[in-house]
Amino acid sequence: MDNNFKEQLKKLEESHLNLEVRRSSEELDKILADEFFEFGSSGKIINKNDCINAGVTLDELKLYDFEIHPLARDVVLTTYYIHNKTKKRNSLRSSIWKFQKGRWKLFFHQGTVTNRQVSETEEFN
Repeated sequence: MDNNFKEQLKKLEESHLNLEVRRSSEELDKILADEFFEFGSSGKIINKNDCINAGVTLDELKLYDFEIHPLARDVVLTTYYIHNKTKKRNSLRSSIWKFQKGRWKLFFHQGTVTNRQVSETEEFN
């Protein structure tokens, strides 16, 4: 997989972390696969309808250390680290993206709270 593909998936991952997207049920509907589910850092299992109807948290998040791990021609695992500026906590994240109907859709997501710290000056992908 080339750097352009990695950058494309990073932009998709960042888009669903963006506050404007998180406020918009229409934008979330475009990103999330119909079968989407999440194991939240809260321990709750969340599906697409939960996100669209009840909304998602509106925390300010910063992404670090982004990597892609191809699982199949049309399925990719992404992994990264999030600093939640709102809750002042950190988490390790993973997502599975599937290429469906001509576009990448978020199929699965998981967040795990971690004590790992980063500084703004560290170099990350």
